[in-house]
Amino acid sequence: MSADTPQAGGYPLLAADEPPPILEVNRTGRSDFLIVVDHASHRIPRRLGNLGLPESELLRHIAWDIGSLAVAQQVAAALDATLVAQNYSRLVIDCNRDPGVESSIPRSSEWTDIPGNLGLSEEDLLARRTAIFDPYHQHLRSLIDERTAAGRSVVLVAQHSMTDSFKGVQREMHAAVLYNRDQRFASRVLEMLRREAQLTIAENEPYFVSDQSDFTIPRHAEARGLPYVAIEIRQDLVTSGAGQAEWAIRITNALRDAGRAFPGAIA
Repeated sequence: MSADTPQAGGYPLLAADEPPPILEVNRTGRSDFLIVVDHASHRIPRRLGNLGLPESELLRHIAWDIGSLAVAQQVAAALDATLVAQNYSRLVIDCNRDPGVESSIPRSSEWTDIPGNLGLSEEDLLARRTAIFDPYHQHLRSLIDERTAAGRSVVLVAQHSMTDSFKGVQREMHAAVLYNRDQRFASRVLEMLRREAQLTIAENEPYFVSDQSDFTIPRHAEARGLPYVAIEIRQDLVTSGAGQAEWAIRITNALRDAGRAFPGAIA
């Protein structure tokens, strides 16, 4: 079954008083930029408890991209862009993974086993997809359809954050620009971020976008021929309000200037 096929079934995962799976801000924004945050929250549906994990684990990177939403919200406000974010933890279901791959609902992450993700039935898997994954991507699909039908350009910006070390290996880069086949816009953003000589901005490190490891950019940008960029910021730089504001200004300027330098001039 295709990951793009709308699903139905399973049991209701979210109670009526729990937040919806999607956070949308400024839907009528005038900018061509559409900012998405796939891993914005560490929230777990009540029905799942804490997936068998202590609260301290849910505050780590394994559960969400720390600082990414705060940065994206400020960038969206500065650019008058629309922001769409995912409201539940990637440990429940990762909205940047195809539901058919093992990492979609991880049984372990880094050094941590996820007890609540072991031995899941087909009904359990479908409940998570129906409640969280499908609504998120259907929302993005509809929003892009609406804009393209109105003759508007769309530039997808996927905001992420990364740990300063992974399994004991320190990461020296401050941020990274990622892409898959199409580097048209990403290369412009990389150029703009590298204007600050004191910063180390990596290119397709420590991750890169691929059809196997990602879902949002391959399905919503590359499949439609839309320009895009994925941005990773090191989490220790955006844990505080001051750091978030600093990086929001930096990302805003880079996107704006990259847009001006991009063929067709992005609003």
